[in-house]
Amino acid sequence: MTVYHGSTDIVKNPDVHHSYRPLDFGKGFYITTNKKQAEVWAKRKSTILGNEKAIINIYEMNENFCGLQCKNFGEDLSEWIDFVCHCRDGGADYQKFDLIIGKVANDKVFRVVDMYHNGIWDKERAIKEIRAYPNYDQIAFITQKAINQILTFDSYEEV
Repeated sequence: MTVYHGSTDIVKNPDVHHSYRPLDFGKGFYITTNKKQAEVWAKRKSTILGNEKAIINIYEMNENFCGLQCKNFGEDLSEWIDFVCHCRDGGADYQKFDLIIGKVANDKVFRVVDMYHNGIWDKERAIKEIRAYPNYDQIAFITQKAINQILTFDSYEEV
């Protein structure tokens, strides 16, 4: 399966140690199956850093998850939203896994998660709102073992 990572750098040898802060699924190396989503991430990071380059790194990901602890949220938004909020609060439950797969909180979904996280909306209202937005995905490599086992650099594109 082809997957993508948006960056300002060519990342031939991804590692989990360059994750500077916990995101939706904690600290790790994040990819997506959606090339357009990776392009948005790359351009956003380029703008934030004042960098001229926005790069989409392209990888092949095999599905040999043997020996890896994987968490796949699938369509379970109830568990997903609680997990994301827990990670944003500095929780370390994500460290139980090598690989975490689920939806991404894009700009609109991020606002919904914040409304729920801050107690403004209940879970039912938040999940209803999230379902109204396009489904983007993210795959977080939490351990280097997972990267080494299933991810291989293929190429990159400047956007």
